[in-house]
Amino acid sequence: MTQQRDIHITEVALRDGSHAIAHQYTVEQVTRIAKALDQANVPYIEVSHGDGLGGSSLQYGLSRTNELELIEAAVSVCKQAKVAVLLLPGIGTMKELKQAARIGAKMARIATHVTEADVSAQHIALAKELGLETVGFLMMAHMAPVEKLVEQAKLMESYGADTVYVVDSAGALLPQEVRERIRALRQSVSANIGFHGHNNLSLAMANTLAAIEEGATRIDGSVRCLGAGAGNTQTEVLVAVLDRMGIETGIDLYKMMDLAEEMVAPILQAPQEITRDSLVLGYAGVYSSFLLHARRAAKKFGIDSRDILVELGKRKVVGGQEDMIVDVAAEIAKKKLKSVAH
Repeated sequence: MTQQRDIHITEVALRDGSHAIAHQYTVEQVTRIAKALDQANVPYIEVSHGDGLGGSSLQYGLSRTNELELIEAAVSVCKQAKVAVLLLPGIGTMKELKQAARIGAKMARIATHVTEADVSAQHIALAKELGLETVGFLMMAHMAPVEKLVEQAKLMESYGADTVYVVDSAGALLPQEVRERIRALRQSVSANIGFHGHNNLSLAMANTLAAIEEGATRIDGSVRCLGAGAGNTQTEVLVAVLDRMGIETGIDLYKMMDLAEEMVAPILQAPQEITRDSLVLGYAGVYSSFLLHARRAAKKFGIDSRDILVELGKRKVVGGQEDMIVDVAAEIAKKKLKSVAH
């Protein structure tokens, strides 16, 4: 039987969900959703471009609205929830982190590839200096052996991270692999341990529960599954499941169900389901936010987006290498032309 434990949920639909709607959030949408999440007693609400502070660009996708306006809008309606921001060193800068803190963000999640924690040192230090709750976010966690993950988590903890996350950016981890990683971190670091799942192999909930059973206490969810790829662990479902397990989150389940149905569902361009493309993301172990980029490239070159994603997986392409997607698509199209000519 699972013991009672303190689980803190961070709602990521206003950040990770930005990928699913091509970064087209409006101030009005963010204000309404953040207010409803706050009223449902969600403790943390992450608001940023899908690729974090400073992500609005041709490479990652241009935002419809300046993200600082979105962050400010969320802060203005949150009475109890803390607004969190994501920052990927190299995309976001110290300046943007300072701006986010100035307008009321209370948590900074500093994200790096699973083997590159060393690039987060100054950003984690600055976040602490600014008085922010600070999280180290180890992305694409399936791409490193457990020992490497532990080593990198220790680095983030040594820089001052209050929490270190195992981030299954590709939705590629299996429940046993999540267990091994969370267990190893729990034995090696004293920081809080978090888990961020994606549903590309339909395992986000199973993986999240495996993480909680092994001692993760900081958990990400996205309402109505609104996130990159096939979305994240669905927050309102997670709240219901944890309630059934006797684990208290403090979140109002009915309010979560209502806002999912009435506010978030109408924003979705298509239902968050496991399509052939998002399934291939999990299968090939490819960054979930590559999905829209791969579809566009496939259309442009007249090829199958699955071929692009599988090839990206073989090449172990990671977040920040979005420019490779078009290169790979062009190569596949060229090969296809050659084989037709022969």
